[in-house]
Amino acid sequence: MAEAPKADDITHLPTDQLQGLEYCIDSNPSWGETIALGFQHYILSLGTAVMIPSFLVPLMGGTSGDKVRVVQTLLFVQGINTYLQTLFGTRLPAVIGGSWAFMVPIISIIHDPSLTAIGDDHMRFLATMRAIQGALIVASSVQIILGFSQLWAICSRFFSPVGMVPVIALVGFGLFDRGFPVVGRCVEFGIPMLILFITFSQYLKQFQAKQLPILEQFALLLSIAVIWAYAHLLTASGAYKHHPEQTQLHCRTDKADLISSAPWIKIPYPLQWGAPTFEAGHAFGMMAAVLVSLVESTGAYKAAARLASATPPPAHVLSRGIGWQGVGILLSGLFGTATGSTVSVENVGLLGSTRVGSRRVIQISAGFMIFFSILGKFGALFASIPFPIFAAVYCVLFGLVASVGLSFLQFTNMNSMRNLFIVGVSFFLGLSIPEYFREYTAGALHGPSHTKAEWFNDFLNTIFFSSPTVALMVALFLDNTLELKDSAKDRGMHWWAKFRAFKGDSRNEEFYTLPFNLNRFFPPS
Repeated sequence: MAEAPKADDITHLPTDQLQGLEYCIDSNPSWGETIALGFQHYILSLGTAVMIPSFLVPLMGGTSGDKVRVVQTLLFVQGINTYLQTLFGTRLPAVIGGSWAFMVPIISIIHDPSLTAIGDDHMRFLATMRAIQGALIVASSVQIILGFSQLWAICSRFFSPVGMVPVIALVGFGLFDRGFPVVGRCVEFGIPMLILFITFSQYLKQFQAKQLPILEQFALLLSIAVIWAYAHLLTASGAYKHHPEQTQLHCRTDKADLISSAPWIKIPYPLQWGAPTFEAGHAFGMMAAVLVSLVESTGAYKAAARLASATPPPAHVLSRGIGWQGVGILLSGLFGTATGSTVSVENVGLLGSTRVGSRRVIQISAGFMIFFSILGKFGALFASIPFPIFAAVYCVLFGLVASVGLSFLQFTNMNSMRNLFIVGVSFFLGLSIPEYFREYTAGALHGPSHTKAEWFNDFLNTIFFSSPTVALMVALFLDNTLELKDSAKDRGMHWWAKFRAFKGDSRNEEFYTLPFNLNRFFPPS
């Protein structure tokens, strides 16, 4: 029988900063390495930036040319928002990309009878885009007010490690339908991509060239290059010639219609689709999506801080980031990206995979987004990578973000029945309730909330489609009502107490101080 470990043998003590990263938030690789890593983040961000318009634009009546313009616009705004967030927001190395959280209210707008009645497809596309823009512009005020007024900072004081574990974990786990179900649409190169990426990033990570862990840091670029070439070889050899149209769409490298439809140079600009239109019902439904984006981004920011080896963001820094994210949604509405914005979970996961959490790398990636969105043909070339290749990478990166959420359990007492109850119930309901809403919608072609008030339906269906949002509501309620008086230490509140205020920890100044000496005008609380 094995001897019980002594107290001195227990060396895995809780640490508020993740160890073992090559570069943390404010340390930078060489310029060549930084540019290559930034390009890698840009390539990864293309998945969502192409998937969302590819799904929405045909429903709106748009052509392949319209889809390309929306992709370019989304990437352009994504680059601006990412740079603003890393410079003035949380200052964490987080890419701000398009969000799936806005799908329910956007699809509701697309199916609005006043828009579907428009006979001309192009005119219907323009009218629908303007309606989406108006709803985004109005709804962005929710995050702008909650963020810059510091109301979200006040709310975050009720968060404890035990309550945030299911929220952060479900930011990753809640996206399971974007992983292997999409890989399965083209297993011929989806599964090889998954195997190759894991092999390069984990099993061969010790391989170095000129003291650079090239396979670990650039596993994504190298594996995509190999599998993309393999997919192109399959396409050119006629392997999919007699397959169903849907299979060809997912597997062929020449079916996206992006390169042929893209202009050589095109600069997106505000109100390029015309003046936005405003309707109260559309805006109210979109506000639910903005709240979902706020919750999901809060979890993603905390994960990004850990993977960048930073301290947990102080309450006012988190609130400041949400305010700038609201500005990002406002820009999405003004430019016409067809969706709102949120923190890109896959790019947060890539911080952990490469072990590089440098802020400068993400700012370089923002430059690539803006540059290639203007040079349409070149950007469309990279954007034509088949979706199953991205989905294979998501299987790893979403799981990595989820595991960061689980790592916060180290700050809590998991021998407490109270904590076990809160974590377990929050996890289960966070997965189970959205799954019920998805299954119901797939069968009935409308959400469980189906009253005559469309805005009310959109609001409820959007909230309960989001796993992190459901988990936050359940965990926050249970954590702040169950045995509250005697549970502060078990909840891990003593670990996070010093990070509530900016001056609570000397490291906060190093990580989160605004540039250009702006803290003189906006003193931290």
